[in-house]
Amino acid sequence: MAGSRGARRMVRWGLRHGIMRQMVRRQARSGELGGRLLYDPAMIADPYPFYEQLRERGRLVDTGIALATVDHEIATTVLRSPDFGVAGRMPENLPGIVRGALRFGGDWALGPAQPPSMLSADPPNHTRYRKLVTRAFSAKKVAALRSRTEEIADSLLDDLERAEHPDVATQFAALLPAMVIAEMLGAPAGMRDQFLEWGEGAALSLDAGLTYREFRRSELDIDALHAWMLGHFERIRGEPGEDILSALVTARNEEGALSEDELSSIAMLLLAAGFETTVNLISNGATLLLANPAQADLLRAEPERWATAIDEMLRYESPVQRTGRVAYADTELGGVPVQRGQFVITHLGGANRDPAVFPEPERFDVTRAEAHKHLAFSQGIHFCLGASLARMEGEVALRALVERFPGMRGAGPPVRRRTKLLRGYATVPVSLNRASVPA
Repeated sequence: MAGSRGARRMVRWGLRHGIMRQMVRRQARSGELGGRLLYDPAMIADPYPFYEQLRERGRLVDTGIALATVDHEIATTVLRSPDFGVAGRMPENLPGIVRGALRFGGDWALGPAQPPSMLSADPPNHTRYRKLVTRAFSAKKVAALRSRTEEIADSLLDDLERAEHPDVATQFAALLPAMVIAEMLGAPAGMRDQFLEWGEGAALSLDAGLTYREFRRSELDIDALHAWMLGHFERIRGEPGEDILSALVTARNEEGALSEDELSSIAMLLLAAGFETTVNLISNGATLLLANPAQADLLRAEPERWATAIDEMLRYESPVQRTGRVAYADTELGGVPVQRGQFVITHLGGANRDPAVFPEPERFDVTRAEAHKHLAFSQGIHFCLGASLARMEGEVALRALVERFPGMRGAGPPVRRRTKLLRGYATVPVSLNRASVPA
């Protein structure tokens, strides 16, 4: 039985990642930009020169992997247009051998990028999910979380101040969203570390071209999280609370309630997308302020600028670097024909540095008037449902950090996370200069 499960997992890995991995490797070795972005460690670490090379080649470019754009206007059009979708409908004429492999591979892990996740759903299913989930993210519910988030931030900063080797990424940026999301899901506080582990595995599933080892880890973490969720739903039905997941479990509309798989998929999306995106926003923002102390000084002097500062951080270092869409009809973008079935990658990190929209895009400026035009939360029907929550958590966390430790400085080079799609830091070592902290 174990051998059969392993064989099926190997087939799933090959269909989703193995074939892509080989294709990307060949493209990268030939020097093609699309392959290098997904395979070249130097380009993954710093994708911005790639984006500018892509911009020089045109508004919509065939990278050898897919059509791609760093043009703000075209990216916005793709993300908003009903001619493009996320479900990736399989062509009707798939070869029989591929259909057979799909059947043999068995069920895919119910991850944040797999159906019935909202990330991979088009209308009408996406519309049904969105109506139910939106209620749980009302402005009132997010506002109610703010005071609790401030309490969590203060407690974590107390711990950071006592740490022998303080690290903003591991001891603050990762922990704050994990604690908030645990409370949102109505989970015990002791689940924080387990959510961190499962969330990291679920986030891996968002990347393309995983190694088999990474894929196996991701599936096992997702399966464990799914099993925990199913038991948690039963507990909630017996004793519903005031948390967001309780609202989802008990929510109904004219089309009925969410199924178990739908509930679990949405909960995992909250964990992987809401949690992971916020972790990266906080670690990116902290690192930017460490590198630009005058900007931190300005925010301490003029705290009313924090909302704009968060948008500028999202623009300058987008936590999600790209997203893809499939053309559902023959169309054109910027004068370039796009055929039905073609895949278009919108590089959000590049679009957020489009000089046609953001003058001097390489300059980090917390007063930037047009910062709110960024695409970090996507656009259209898939605009990030948790955007207001992420903004609130980012502002609370970073404001508390810079106000508590005005003398904070870097204590070594920060280290990037290994994920390709999500961009953030694994470690950000700091010196708090405690002597400069007001008593």
